[in-house]
Amino acid sequence: MKITPWEVEGELDYDRLIKQFGTTPISKDILEKLKDCHPILRRGLYFSHRDFDKWLKASAQGKKVSVIIGRGPSQKMHIGHLIPFIVAKSLQDKFNCDVYIPISDDEKFFVKKDLTQEDAMKYSKDNILDLIALGFNPKKTFIFQDFVYTDIYRYAALIAKKITYSQVKAIFGLTPEKNIGWSFYPAVQAAHILYPQFHTRPHLTVTPTGIDQDPFIRLTRDIATGKEINLEKPTAIHSKFIPSLYGESKMSSSGNGVIFLSDDPETIKKKINKYAFSGGQVSIDMHRKHGGNTEIDVSFQYLKAIFESDDKKLEDIKQKYEAGLMLTGELKAILIDKINAFLKEHKIKKKAAEKIVSKFIIKNS
Repeated sequence: MKITPWEVEGELDYDRLIKQFGTTPISKDILEKLKDCHPILRRGLYFSHRDFDKWLKASAQGKKVSVIIGRGPSQKMHIGHLIPFIVAKSLQDKFNCDVYIPISDDEKFFVKKDLTQEDAMKYSKDNILDLIALGFNPKKTFIFQDFVYTDIYRYAALIAKKITYSQVKAIFGLTPEKNIGWSFYPAVQAAHILYPQFHTRPHLTVTPTGIDQDPFIRLTRDIATGKEINLEKPTAIHSKFIPSLYGESKMSSSGNGVIFLSDDPETIKKKINKYAFSGGQVSIDMHRKHGGNTEIDVSFQYLKAIFESDDKKLEDIKQKYEAGLMLTGELKAILIDKINAFLKEHKIKKKAAEKIVSKFIIKNS
């Protein structure tokens, strides 16, 4: 197992990661408070946190809370990219809170060798439409691109002056940066995480993120309450990784193992039928006798995470597949229909987002 903000490899042990990163498991009490939220939150995909219980308590007491989750645009979005934003939208709906979405086109420009500034900004605009299409409240959602909203540099500079190389080395270990822009980016990321407080006033924020990005949260928490900054420590909730179609631990950003939001129905059908890793047996007779394994079956995992919101229907699929009453092809057909229905509606909403995008964008002062 290897996990860093830039690389995830091997079979992941999430209990071990909780110990390694020093986070706290999501408790039954927290899950109870999220029972009306999106299935991603209530079905255990989010498994650990940093002070999220304090965020929930503050919200219950009527105090201001917010959500901060960014997007690094280096290409068109795929379904795995949607996870934290679906969560942010669900928290906004449940707790009536603001959501801030920084678009870190600068980061992707630094780390992607062949990505030009123009392409990064082009992907930013396309990704923003995908995010607005999820249905965020325009009165409570604030989006900015780093290359456009240059006020963020003022906060990044303030933070950069508070971070030493020894701090970064202690938190990140050996990093693969190949230019000084990459080296500076942790300060920009910390500015993103603290931005809701800079923008309004000190309050508790939460970042829904993969556990691999937790070092950025730790760094920001270390400097948040110091002199001159004097803000609240940000909180976080950490998700497990959505596997690629191939069954790999973390969905990659390219290839046939990914379903893009722009894929057409026939492409989706071909990808799932050909590449989706199966938990079924080697033959129909064996499957009828022994049943399938939903813990490793990618089609079931996608239904569980995003595409089947009805708990009773999901449980029915699970029981039938594990009992051998449903074949892998039948399970894949359910997923294909669900994804195509979702993306058909998403593309309509994305087109409509073009007319309202200005309502979400934060302007330079």
